[in-house]
Amino acid sequence: MQGEATKGGCERLHRALCECHKRVASGPARGSVCRHLNRALAECLVADACPEESEAVRSFCSSGGTALKRSQCQQAQLALSVCLSSRSS
Repeated sequence: MQGEATKGGCERLHRALCECHKRVASGPARGSVCRHLNRALAECLVADACPEESEAVRSFCSSGGTALKRSQCQQAQLALSVCLSSRSS
């Protein structure tokens, strides 16, 4: 996902998601078929808005681990939340 976190990468994902919504009728099937594009676009936009915080979450929260790693994951998630909140105002 890292290479996608550019203006062009997010725009391509957005277009692909829009196309998916056009091709698949509204309902549960659309959710299943388009889910990967929806998630990829969300991750791209978050990484574009808060790149350092997003990378920290990816790094610290990617798998289980020690109490220290879990604590670092929680701190990274909080920092990402604060970053996103500050961007939405």
